[in-house]
Amino acid sequence: MGFIRVRFGVYNPVNPGDVVEVEGLVDTGVIYTVVPRSVLDKLGVKPLERRRFRAFGGYVERDVGEAGVVLMGRRRTVPVVFGEVDEIVVLGVTALEAFGLEVDVVRGSLREAELLMLLQSKVGRSPQFQG
Repeated sequence: MGFIRVRFGVYNPVNPGDVVEVEGLVDTGVIYTVVPRSVLDKLGVKPLERRRFRAFGGYVERDVGEAGVVLMGRRRTVPVVFGEVDEIVVLGVTALEAFGLEVDVVRGSLREAELLMLLQSKVGRSPQFQG
């Protein structure tokens, strides 16, 4: 399978009207979405914490915050990594899950995922699996 490129909007949840469009790769092996720090700073998105990531055989530390993403006509808030200069924009798996999307490897695109839910009808009874 080749890489899947996707265009998506990024916004500050405090000011959802100001959206910046970016293009990046979809990577189901990456947990968080990576957006250039310059874009997040322009939108006024603030880091909430600093996290350690394994990358290229070593470790790096990056700021992490919450930003809004516009994808396929819908909006969700997702964790984002403040990408450094020359780092690739990536749409990570937490964003895909938040949007209920999955990668269609045959078509090289995103598609609606079949959403699963665990149901339990009464307290003390075994869960009922639907599917």
